[in-house]
Amino acid sequence: MYGAERQQLLAQRARQDGRIDVTAAAAEFEVAPETIRRDLAALERQGLLRRVYGGAIAVERLDFEPGVPLRDQTNAEAKERIAKAALDSVPDRGTVLLDGGTTTAKLAALLPADRELTVVTNSLPAANHLAARHSISVHLLGGRVRGTTLATVDSWALDVLRQLTVDVGFFGTNGFSTARGCTTPDPAESAVKSAMIAACRRRVLLADHSKYGDDQFSRFAELSEIDRVITDDGLDRAAVDELQRIEAEVVLA
Repeated sequence: MYGAERQQLLAQRARQDGRIDVTAAAAEFEVAPETIRRDLAALERQGLLRRVYGGAIAVERLDFEPGVPLRDQTNAEAKERIAKAALDSVPDRGTVLLDGGTTTAKLAALLPADRELTVVTNSLPAANHLAARHSISVHLLGGRVRGTTLATVDSWALDVLRQLTVDVGFFGTNGFSTARGCTTPDPAESAVKSAMIAACRRRVLLADHSKYGDDQFSRFAELSEIDRVITDDGLDRAAVDELQRIEAEVVLA
């Protein structure tokens, strides 16, 4: 296959799927990952996509925010490992915050039954996981429910968060990087996440490696505000070094 043919197929795949993964594309086309990276660089120069960590996103899909079912299936095994690793950050008793996200919802499902916790969340899936737990008191933040993420946003959530002090908060994100911090596409959801960051004494970010470098529209936290970053071992050494230079504790699940 000629390079131009491969690049055309890559551009089509990016428009169709929303994202190109370098490793998967290299295996599919039976070429070295470096070849795919050069192809993506060429397509980026043509304005057809934007490169991100581990691959690229089609320009047409930069504002696309997948719904919960699709996000829950994406990197599902890595998210499960991240959620399990996050259990080490959960106190035996005290207050915990879970924001809206598929990985934080997985953590909610894994919370041990023998811990006396008060959990604050704006995530309907997380609240659903915990509602029947006798040892856990669940406080669901009010507000408008975003159908895309099944999380509550706007003033009803913000007003309550300003009055809270929580021991530890667990946060998901659509993108994170040392340059732009933690970002998400929707400003309303970003505002709630920012208020959650301010309400927590300790903050833990749960994000699989594909989110690294995929900066989104609205920032809700600088990485310097995050105490621990839990990601998966797909994050390469250079990216880990970048995170550690801002003094974040990095855990690879």
